Amino acid sequence: MTVSKPARFEPGSSSARAERRPLLRSGSIGLLIGAIAAVSAVHAASPAPTAGTVVAPPASLDPSKQLPGTVEVSNIDFKRGSDGAGRLVVKFSGDGAAPDLRNQGQSVMVNVGNATLPDSLRKSLNVVDFATPVQRIDARASGAGTQLVLDMSGNFESMAYQTGREYIVEIVPRTGSAKGRAVGQTTTGKAATGASRGYSGRPVTFNFQDVPVRTVLQLIAEESGLNVVAADTVTGNVTLRLTNVPWDQALDIVLQAKGLDKRRSGNVVWVAPQAEIAKYEQDKEDARIALDNRVDLQTEYVQINYHNAQQIFKALTEAKGIGGSGGGGGGGQGGNTDSGFLSPRGRLVADERTNTLMISDIPKKIAEMKQLIHVIDRPVDQVLIEGRVVIAQDTFARELGARFGIAGTKDGKYFFNDTIENNDATRGSLAEAGQSGDLPTLFKGPMSNLGVVNPAGSVALQILNAGYALDIELSAMQEEGRGEVISNPRIVTSNQREAVIRQGQEVGYVTISPQSGTNTIPIPNVQFKDVLLELKVTPTITHDGRVFLNMNVKKDEVEGFVDTSIGQVPTIAKREVNTAVLVEDGQTVVVGGVYEFRDRSDISKVPFLGDIPFLGNLFKKKGRSKDKAELLIMITPKVMKVEQRG
Repeated sequence: MTVSKPARFEPGSSSARAERRPLLRSGSIGLLIGAIAAVSAVHAASPAPTAGTVVAPPASLDPSKQLPGTVEVSNIDFKRGSDGAGRLVVKFSGDGAAPDLRNQGQSVMVNVGNATLPDSLRKSLNVVDFATPVQRIDARASGAGTQLVLDMSGNFESMAYQTGREYIVEIVPRTGSAKGRAVGQTTTGKAATGASRGYSGRPVTFNFQDVPVRTVLQLIAEESGLNVVAADTVTGNVTLRLTNVPWDQALDIVLQAKGLDKRRSGNVVWVAPQAEIAKYEQDKEDARIALDNRVDLQTEYVQINYHNAQQIFKALTEAKGIGGSGGGGGGGQGGNTDSGFLSPRGRLVADERTNTLMISDIPKKIAEMKQLIHVIDRPVDQVLIEGRVVIAQDTFARELGARFGIAGTKDGKYFFNDTIENNDATRGSLAEAGQSGDLPTLFKGPMSNLGVVNPAGSVALQILNAGYALDIELSAMQEEGRGEVISNPRIVTSNQREAVIRQGQEVGYVTISPQSGTNTIPIPNVQFKDVLLELKVTPTITHDGRVFLNMNVKKDEVEGFVDTSIGQVPTIAKREVNTAVLVEDGQTVVVGGVYEFRDRSDISKVPFLGDIPFLGNLFKKKGRSKDKAELLIMITPKVMKVEQRG
């Protein structure tokens, strides 16, 4: 496999010996001469590698261990890793398997010449559903060995390593490939596979068969340019096969395989067993705690300017888990471990009257507490919230109507009028006039009473003649109204503090409460209902200067009263919006609105007569009304910067 800028390991060359970093024991400073000499001796007898190839160190000083025996493939498993990577795990029945990985176009081939494949594993696996670059895996026998073919899709990076009896192949999708580079080829000077996992070392290829761990650490030290210090307890051998792996990831794999851990300080890396490192850190922490317990305590008084001392005391003590006694002189004392803001001997007291914190602790903890309090005790920005509630109304009404009436008599025998009652009244008037000699009275009324109730104007015509009377009245009305109500509440509040502003009145009404016991006389009670303009808002200033508003805006009005047997009850029109919105500083946003439109046409007429052309207008009434109402609620936040004084 071709790798850009491969790691070259030529222990026998003079340049390699000059550039090596020493692998030091934890108890002395010096070169690990034995390991270097062993590696150099083997390579001195081998021919020099050609440029552009990766030369692995010898499997062991014993040549017999370089010829592994035949093993069997016991299991083939495929998993999806992080970032859409495909992970193929091949397990063998014994040690000594020698896999070889190669990229061929859109395929990755793994050949294991000394591993047989049982019939139960000779099959194809469709892994498209895993959503990785690997589409298909074919496992088949190749002569006396085994061959695995991975069919790919898109650009990818391949990496393989062997630990124990497992061989792992990882295929990672490549996000940004450069032009002119073959598919599957790593980026020059940096493994893209390792970069996607947080590794940035140069890619290396190792093939170790039962080689000492200290020798592997020496080779990694040469590649990384770091000084590696190995503890005396770092022993044992490792069988490892890594292909195209960043050196820092290779180091982690070796440490995990042998139960080791590392600590880095500058360009020096200390490698030791995990238990030894844990004991060292525990002893170091115990020594620090013992030293802190011998330091004399000091007392500092911290004046709180912009916050509440009791709230800061509660936050600091609850964060440590020691609680607090509360009150102006409340205090708290630490437990057995230094796990909070105070040391185990530290004590914090809050004085509510002077808004002061008293800290008693070692100097280091007092400095940390003062720095923490300085971060908390600072002025916060304020927000001016300006609301605008606009209620606009537009009304139009038009009515046309007519009243028509006719009444008369004929020979004192026939009477015609709008009603029988008026006819009877006219007959009685004629009888009385014949007895007294007075003029008779003609009782009349409108036969069609469809006039406008409150007309803006009317025209009436009356025709009187012997024996009859004709009355005609035309009335009309047109009404237009436009109104606008603007309410403009404003309020200033601190960041993340709720603010409320109200303005309005209380409207009273009477209710009846029944008496208890034998007294059945009800008792009238006067109750009141709030009719308010209210703005309730909690602002939050974001890190980018915008304002997040959690608000409730309400506008009530008394529209009228309803008469009841015990008095009048008010009718209240309610307008309210409850919302949360993110607004730019100084920007006006409409957080709510209601638009109402009503168009109504009415006709009242006398059946049949109202349908007569032209003449039917005397027997009908026409009305047309249009109502428009619009409610808009607008909010404008403005951030008021508060500069902290030095």
